[in-house]
Amino acid sequence: MNDWQLTRTFAGPNGEIRWDRLGRADRPPVVLLHGTPFSSFVWRAVARSLARDHQVYVWDMPGYGQSEKAEGQDVSLDAQGRAFTELLAHWELAGPLVVAHDFGGAVALRAHLLHGARYRALALVDPVALAPWGSPFFRLVGEHAAVFEQLPPALHEALVREYVSSASSPGLHPAVLDRLVEPWLGDAGQPAFYRQIAQADQRWTDEIQERYGEIRVPVRVCWGADDAWIPLERGHELAARIPGAVLETVPGAGHLVQEDAPAELTGVLLDFLRKA
Repeated sequence: MNDWQLTRTFAGPNGEIRWDRLGRADRPPVVLLHGTPFSSFVWRAVARSLARDHQVYVWDMPGYGQSEKAEGQDVSLDAQGRAFTELLAHWELAGPLVVAHDFGGAVALRAHLLHGARYRALALVDPVALAPWGSPFFRLVGEHAAVFEQLPPALHEALVREYVSSASSPGLHPAVLDRLVEPWLGDAGQPAFYRQIAQADQRWTDEIQERYGEIRVPVRVCWGADDAWIPLERGHELAARIPGAVLETVPGAGHLVQEDAPAELTGVLLDFLRKA
């Protein structure tokens, strides 16, 4: 679990971004985007599998995982979309295959529709893309982030552990849960956790929701059948809005499909990437 370390850095517009690359440089590029409150760590099994035939790029968004966390940092979907566009330019990737989970889906969609990021194909895994989104807990924390920041560390950790756990349907391995919670602890991590929730404004998806019909690259929508965070019905609606998009359901998986069913998800993605 502890061997997932991002060894490269990029000075992004909203803080230092940690990233890495797996696989041979002469293979087709694939970029993986994580969601919230996660990091590239959730992609580790899928990334290593895809790296057999692809050049795989992974990164932690500013304010997440191993990337910089700072007071006053802009970690909104707007900022992340711009950061991703700059990172693609830094990598000199003109048309990669893009796979995006949760908030990463909104980031990839914003970069494509608003900032001109070009993709060869796009796979969206349980993405944040259609209003309304955000659980009652998520909205409560967003409205009172300054109060939650003052929680004693032990209570904060218990809250984060319970929240992250709810993203899995069968349940997370204890070591995996520890690794997912760890970035949100301590003097930098605790305020960063509430900062990213406080800045999670639905207007950033409202801005692009009616433009999904403009997407012309191949799109595969993947959804955990037991997703308790974003219901499967949203997957059907999203696929219907994007021309030619196909919905793939992953049985037995919750919102965190990468942890609940990594082999099944990898199979879906490999099939899509071969055809794209």
